[in-house]
Amino acid sequence: MIDLSVVIPLLNEEESLPELCSWIGRVMESHGFSYEVIMVDDGSTDGSWEVIESLNRKNSYYKGIRFNRNFGKSAALQTGFRASKGKVVITMDADLQDSPDEIPDLYHLITEEGYDMVSGWKKIRHDPVNKTLPSRFFNAVTRTISGIPLHDFNCGLKAYRGELVHNIQVYGEMHRYIPVIAKWNGYNRIGEKVVEHYPRKYGRTKFGMKRFMTGFLDLLSVTFVSKFRQKPMHLFGTLGTLSFLAGLIITLWIIGVKVYNIYNHLPARDVTDQPLFFLALVALVVGVQLFLTGFLAEMMAMRSQSNKEYLIRKRIGLD
Repeated sequence: MIDLSVVIPLLNEEESLPELCSWIGRVMESHGFSYEVIMVDDGSTDGSWEVIESLNRKNSYYKGIRFNRNFGKSAALQTGFRASKGKVVITMDADLQDSPDEIPDLYHLITEEGYDMVSGWKKIRHDPVNKTLPSRFFNAVTRTISGIPLHDFNCGLKAYRGELVHNIQVYGEMHRYIPVIAKWNGYNRIGEKVVEHYPRKYGRTKFGMKRFMTGFLDLLSVTFVSKFRQKPMHLFGTLGTLSFLAGLIITLWIIGVKVYNIYNHLPARDVTDQPLFFLALVALVVGVQLFLTGFLAEMMAMRSQSNKEYLIRKRIGLD
């Protein structure tokens, strides 16, 4: 097994790749690391793939994977993870805003300090406001929900224990929440390191308003999945029970008031003439539907769990 695998997802970065790979090579050689650089071309329309081929011809340490079209950063990282062979896996962006000089310290945090994962923190950023403000919002919310004390979940510069990247599944746009996915899978030693962040030298940022919206939806998704993927009845059953009880209490109260008025010869409205009755009816129906949804989801979860292979860190006394 080699010391390091550097996984670089990229899209239209032909200008920066030669400089980045040269920089990585200098760092690796100066520290005596055995390494590979896996560049995953996520459907580039410029000459990025030709640059990767040229780099590979010069040095076999530089490897490439090319997608037929743009599948997104999560798909690129997942593919790079599966192809990696390093004891430690480093991810970084291809735009030269992440510094390869951080690699030795990240490597030692994994191998010597015992971390499962170390995330970079771009404490001083050289990005436009439309990129930094949404990032701060998502970092604060994710930090609160996940309980992971990181300042910069979306930093592209991260280090992972090799076994971790082969035991997680990154899908959709979940690359922003890899620390949360790692925690799901029992990798709880997650650290952080302040890293230097450089202004973009070539090309332009891929950030846009679409990323703001998808980031919010992904945050909702990761929150739900992390808490309720194995016990969906805990969510749907609780909500359904509360809704049903609320509808039942309102219904009993309406009926009780009418019976009381009739018994005391007071004016009594028909139950169906009261708007509150229809609110109670909706609450009862929604409660039953939520409960049944939780029941069906629980059956599906039990079925998937019966075929699940759990992650095993070590074995003893077994072949």
